[in-house]
Amino acid sequence: MSEVKAGLRYLKSHEWSRLESDGSVTVGISDHAQSALGDLVFVELPAVGKTLAAGAAAAVVESTKAASDVYAPISGTVLAVNTELSDAPEKLNADPYGAGWMFKLQPTQLSELDALLDSEAYSALV
Repeated sequence: MSEVKAGLRYLKSHEWSRLESDGSVTVGISDHAQSALGDLVFVELPAVGKTLAAGAAAAVVESTKAASDVYAPISGTVLAVNTELSDAPEKLNADPYGAGWMFKLQPTQLSELDALLDSEAYSALV
């Protein structure tokens, strides 16, 4: 059974988002997503400063099985990316909610978070 962290918001496409105390939003893929993909071997992250629309493809993860787009859960500007994933994409498999975070956004409409699934709804989905 995949771990679903309480307090996060989820997309049906298996991305998670966490509102930080500074108002930024950290984004990654869920435990379910990393498990379904298998061993991750490559990650392509968005450029810092890039503006993303909610639902737009923001990054790519590749595993030994497949490549998959990672979507922006909300609209915003990329503030930071987890550059450690370039050399160690397996961090997404080992710790998808911690060291495996992918990028941080400065939201343009924080209210978009309210439209995402909470942990209970996401648990029911997976």
